[in-house]
Amino acid sequence: MSNIALEVRDLVKTFQLDGSTINAVDQVSFQVNSGEFVALVGPSGSGKTTLLSILAALLTPTSGQVLIDGQDLAKMNEKQRVKLRREKIGFTFQSNNLIPFLTAKENVEFMLRLNGDLNHAGRIRSGELLARLGLGDRLNNLPAQMSGGQQQRVAIARALIHQPAVVLADEPTASLDTERAFQVVETFAHLIHENNRAGVIVTHDLRMCQYVDRVLQMQDGKLVREYTSQKEIMELAQAIH
Repeated sequence: MSNIALEVRDLVKTFQLDGSTINAVDQVSFQVNSGEFVALVGPSGSGKTTLLSILAALLTPTSGQVLIDGQDLAKMNEKQRVKLRREKIGFTFQSNNLIPFLTAKENVEFMLRLNGDLNHAGRIRSGELLARLGLGDRLNNLPAQMSGGQQQRVAIARALIHQPAVVLADEPTASLDTERAFQVVETFAHLIHENNRAGVIVTHDLRMCQYVDRVLQMQDGKLVREYTSQKEIMELAQAIH
């Protein structure tokens, strides 16, 4: 049985701008296996965030296919896509989008509540996951009572709690200082590997690539290079950005 959790085939996304066609994503193909953590890197405007939005079933491609856990997004209606997004995809945004009037634990449990899976075992798992992320003493804190790094770790717990096939992160360290950023990505990588999820992170900070298994470099909507060896990835992580 294949362990491919995410498959992208000949993906294209075009936009019309001032009478011209912009290829934001241009014939992109790749796969991510369960238990694999992949970084998408590239300059601003290279198509990284557009690609991630398509993978999250938030944006419809112009052509091509995205398969999540073997299910083709193109063959689904909107109701089916919403269900798949809720059950099979975990997503962390650049801004963590926590619900301000819910505690850390309630924010994590909210994903289980959406899926109708909030039971005693789920509540215990939420607390354990937050503790695993170093937030065992923050379970009952509201977002405003936590630092940026703590809030981002709550967002990671929320993205993982419902045991999705694919976990996507869009610049999750953009608003963090360097030390907190390293902690967040390192913890994220550990959880991806431990829980056998497929993880994709968009990052502008090449130093974060030291925690991933593979790096895909984008430019002008295309995948232009793939870094697969740890030596290549470490050299990239140490490059002046």
